[in-house]
Amino acid sequence: MAELEQAESPLPGSPPRKYLVTGVAGFIGFFVSRKLLEQGHEVVGLDIVNDYYDVRLKEARLAQLEGTPGFRFVKLDLVDQSAMQRLFEAEGFDRVIHLAAQAGVRYSLVNPHAYIDSNLVGFINILEGCRHNKVEHLTYASSSSVYGGNTKMPFSVHDSVDHPVSLYAATKKANELMAHSYSSLYDLPTTGLRFFTVYGPWGRPDMALFLFSKAIMEGRPIDVFNGGKMRRDFTYIDDIVEGIVRVAANVPTADSDWQADEPDPATSFAPYRVYNIGNNKPVELMYLIEVLEKCLGRTAEKNFLPMQPGDVPATYADVDALMNDVGFSPNTSIEDGVARFADWFCDFYGHQRG
Repeated sequence: MAELEQAESPLPGSPPRKYLVTGVAGFIGFFVSRKLLEQGHEVVGLDIVNDYYDVRLKEARLAQLEGTPGFRFVKLDLVDQSAMQRLFEAEGFDRVIHLAAQAGVRYSLVNPHAYIDSNLVGFINILEGCRHNKVEHLTYASSSSVYGGNTKMPFSVHDSVDHPVSLYAATKKANELMAHSYSSLYDLPTTGLRFFTVYGPWGRPDMALFLFSKAIMEGRPIDVFNGGKMRRDFTYIDDIVEGIVRVAANVPTADSDWQADEPDPATSFAPYRVYNIGNNKPVELMYLIEVLEKCLGRTAEKNFLPMQPGDVPATYADVDALMNDVGFSPNTSIEDGVARFADWFCDFYGHQRG
């Protein structure tokens, strides 16, 4: 992937801002920071660079950002309350994009305490930093997993999400509730984004597309859950990043149409919003595998397994609210997106296609 070019001027009507981007060494945080820097903003990137997955991949992402005008990296643990307080006081951020979290549904079955620390304690430190230092907008990562036991499709931000089926999902729902309390109590504008299965170059090694590619290229069978009948709203990284950056620049205000006797979970009497951010076109897992096999030039040996605890059979994002409010329009097909991922994967890891 090419190095960052000379920064462009910010978009019309969008003067340069100072952003804190947490999780900057992560998949989405890396690309969001690149986009903000291209627009001429200043970015302070925060990450603890833990070993949840291959640290070398995180360091390789960071290496693409370091040395770019306007970028500075801070290695810091979100859970460190005093250090986070000092960071906010010293930097004077205009906006915060909070993407750092302990990710993964299945890992939450193994190490639940990691989710409480990163996703709850870390988030309250972000909220307190924003509250006490006049941050004009906090945009934070929620997850499609909050829909849990819901079966009505497509998933809508206007529906109740009170039945999570994993601790990871519960912490993300808790983030939305915590954010609302701060929007209500302290007039802090907050926007939560429910991500739907993000994929693309530089993606996370614990995600299906990466796991499949690695196993196929190494001649190992791939684990296919629920007979391959799972459906996911796979969303390409470029589309996700465009949505995040647009949302961050769109500071929410109180919804004058909000009614307490018929409360809409997606808006509020406070400066608060929640959006889905997905491709709006769910794809069956077996089709994803077929596309990947073509891109890699190899056929996967498949190990069919039952549904795993905490998983859901399908995700499908209703993105009308995001399209109406910020003009979000995902436009990357699964065929194009998987091809771009396969190109990167083979180049980065030196694999020869079949």
